Amino acid sequence: MAFAIFLRRSSSSSSRHLPLFFSGTRHRSPLPFSWFTFSTTMHHGDTSRIHSRLSQEDITVDLADASPSSPNLLGDNNDVANNFPQYDIAIVGGGVVGIALACSLASMPLTKHLTVAIIDSNPALGKEFCIKKDDPPDPRVSTITPATISFFKDVGAWQYLQQHRHAYFDKMQVWDYTGLGYTRYNARDADKEILGCVVENKVLHGSLFSCIQNTDFQKTIYPSRLTSITFSPRLSTVAADSTCCGKTISARGGLANLELSDGTTLNAKLVVGADGSKSRVRELAGFGTTGWKYSQNAIVCTVEHTVENQCAWQRFLPAGPIALLPMGDKYSNIVWTMNPKESSDRKLMSEDDFICAVNHALDYGYGPHPQSHAFGGGSIFSWLKVDVTSSASECFEIPPKVVKLASERMVFPLSLMHANHYASKRVALIGDAAHTVHPLAGQGVNLGFGDASALSRILAEGVAVGSDIGEVSLLKKYEAERKLANITMMAILDGFQKAYSVDFGPLNVLRAAAFHGAQYISPLKKNIISFASGEMKLPLFS
Repeated sequence: MAFAIFLRRSSSSSSRHLPLFFSGTRHRSPLPFSWFTFSTTMHHGDTSRIHSRLSQEDITVDLADASPSSPNLLGDNNDVANNFPQYDIAIVGGGVVGIALACSLASMPLTKHLTVAIIDSNPALGKEFCIKKDDPPDPRVSTITPATISFFKDVGAWQYLQQHRHAYFDKMQVWDYTGLGYTRYNARDADKEILGCVVENKVLHGSLFSCIQNTDFQKTIYPSRLTSITFSPRLSTVAADSTCCGKTISARGGLANLELSDGTTLNAKLVVGADGSKSRVRELAGFGTTGWKYSQNAIVCTVEHTVENQCAWQRFLPAGPIALLPMGDKYSNIVWTMNPKESSDRKLMSEDDFICAVNHALDYGYGPHPQSHAFGGGSIFSWLKVDVTSSASECFEIPPKVVKLASERMVFPLSLMHANHYASKRVALIGDAAHTVHPLAGQGVNLGFGDASALSRILAEGVAVGSDIGEVSLLKKYEAERKLANITMMAILDGFQKAYSVDFGPLNVLRAAAFHGAQYISPLKKNIISFASGEMKLPLFS
C-alpha cells in the first residue's frame, strides 16, 4: 500500500508541496521537519480515521491506494514527536498502585494495546522478583479487602500473590481501654467468607510486577525522577483529501512533555500521578490540597507468637489505637499509633522492653478487660426487634502473646490529605497522590486500588467511543466517581480518630454505647462489615 504525503511549509512565502513516499514503513524525512505518525483504518473502502502530528507545518494527505487490509501506521513507543519517545500513558510512580493500574490496563481488551511508560527512581523496579520461604517478614504490610482481592483476581495478579506468605482472617475484635465496650466481627455476620487478607508490601508489589511482566503489554521503565511537565499547544487543522472520504479533521490537543532527572524527555497523551503523598505530578499540575497533620506517629513492625494468630485485633488507647494483624507462619504485624515523643522512645527501647510494652497494651494495660454484661448486654437493644448475629454471643478474648520481635521497627508520621482536584487535561492522580488517610482501619491502599480500577475502566470506555484518553471531560468522570467514595471513607476515619483521641467521661460512655450497638444491632454490624470490605455502602442500619 503506497501513500503520497505532501508537506507544505506554512512559513514559506510560496506554498510548495514536497512529496514523501513510503509503503507501510516509517522514514525520516530528509527535510528539517519533526517526526510524525500517520495511520488510517479502512472499512469497506471508507477512511475512518487519519491521525497526524507535525509541528509548525500543514499536512495534505493523498491516499494513493487503500484496501481493507491496510496496516495501522500509528506506531508504537518508538514513534516520536520532536524526536522524543511517545506513549499513550506515562505512570509516574512504580509502587503498588501505579503497577496495579498498568496491570488493569493490560488485562482489558480495549486498553491492552496502549503503550505505557513507568517512571520511578527505585533501582529495584524491574528486577526479578524472588522471595524465599525463609526470608524475614517485611514490617510493612497491607490489609486488603475482599473488593481488592477481586480486583487482583480480575487483573491476573492473585495467582502470583498466592505463591507467597499471606493470611486471611474472618474474625476481628475491637475494644476500648476504658473496659466499657467491645465489638466482635465475623465474616459470617455479612454472609462472607473472609473480612480481609494481610499481605506484606513486598509480596503485593512483586506479585503485581510478575503479572505485568508475563504479558505482552507494551511498557517501558524509566529509572529516573520526574522534573517537569509541559504541554504542547493544540495542533493545526489537518486536511484529508480522498476519493472515498473528503473531510477536514481537526487534530487533537497537544501532548504532555515530561523531562526526567537523567535528561530523558518523553511525550504522553496522559500523565498519571501515582507518586505518593509528596506527589511531584500533583505539584507540577498545580493541584492544591486540603488536610492536616495528626500530631501522631505510627510505629510498625512484625512480631512472632508461639501459636498461629487467626484474628485481627484493635484496641483504642489514650494516645491512639494499636492493631495486631495476622500474617501467617505464626507472625503478626503491629501498627501502633502514639505521639511523636512516645514513638521515638518505643523505637529506641530494647527488644524485651518493647515486647513487654506491646503485650501490656494488648492486655490489661491502661484499663480493664470489657465485660459483656456492661449496658445490660444486648438487652438494651432488644426493642429494635432485629436478628442477632452469631458474633453477638461471642465473649471478649485476649490476643495471643508476643514472644519475639521479627523485624525492625519503623516510624511514620500520620496525616490526612486530599487533593482538591484529581484530574485536569492530560493529568490524573491516583492513590496517595490524591489522598492519604489515618491507618486505623487499613483502608489507604484499598482506596488506591479502587482509584486504579476506576481509572482504567473509564479509560477503556473512552477508547471504546474514540475519545482522547487525555481529555479533561473523560478524566473528570473518574474524579467524580472516586471523590465521593474517598471523601466518605476519609470523613469516617477522621471522625473515629478524633472521637478516640479524647479521654472524657461522657464521651467514653457514648463510645461504649457505640461498641455495644455495633455488637448487638445486626443490620448495623452487617453494613459496617460490607463498608469495610470495599462495597462502599454507608455503615447505617436499614
